Amino acid sequence: MNPFSFVLWIILIVTAGKIVMKLLEGRPSKADPRLEHENRELRKEIEEMRDRLKVLERITVEKENSLAREIESLRDKPGQMQ
Repeated sequence: MNPFSFVLWIILIVTAGKIVMKLLEGRPSKADPRLEHENRELRKEIEEMRDRLKVLERITVEKENSLAREIESLRDKPGQMQ
């Protein structure tokens, strides 16, 4: 085999390998059913935590607004400590 053919074969093999790798990347992989179940459970848990966070944010904002109103009402009362 002369050097030119040898180089040509190497280029051909590398190119074929890259084509096969690209084809395999595009294929959807079969996910493990256990992982799918775990993924669903984790997504459910994240959604529940988001709901809890929304409630906590609402409670915090309501308390801040309530506290501000209470301070203002005390400030507006005449005859209080000054």
